[in-house]
Amino acid sequence: QVQLTESGGGLVQTGGSLRLSCATFGGTVSSYIMGWFRQAPGKERTFVAAVAYSGDTMYADSVKGRFTISRDNVERKVYLQMNSLKPEDTAVYYCGVTTGRLNIATKIPRAYSFWGPGTQVTVSS
Repeated sequence: QVQLTESGGGLVQTGGSLRLSCATFGGTVSSYIMGWFRQAPGKERTFVAAVAYSGDTMYADSVKGRFTISRDNVERKVYLQMNSLKPEDTAVYYCGVTTGRLNIATKIPRAYSFWGPGTQVTVSS
């Protein structure tokens, strides 16, 4: 059983930056893929970014060039640096854990076995 806890969310103006963190507890996550998803009110949970144990990354087109995902395998944490934030980035952000390799399935929420409770990100216009 793996437990995850997100932090770092908040209120920021358009063009601002935030850094989200996700700490993991229990289980063995070093070989897992760590992913970030987001969910706006009334909408489905959607893929944002993922990072493999090797450091290989994958991003949604909407965040490429603005967001950077990274992980610290020793500290068992994954980070999401978000720059040039836009109002449409407003959502609850969740981190999750999945297995396998980075591929199209990595972008699907049901591929993830464990999730954190989420952290709210609000970007004001």
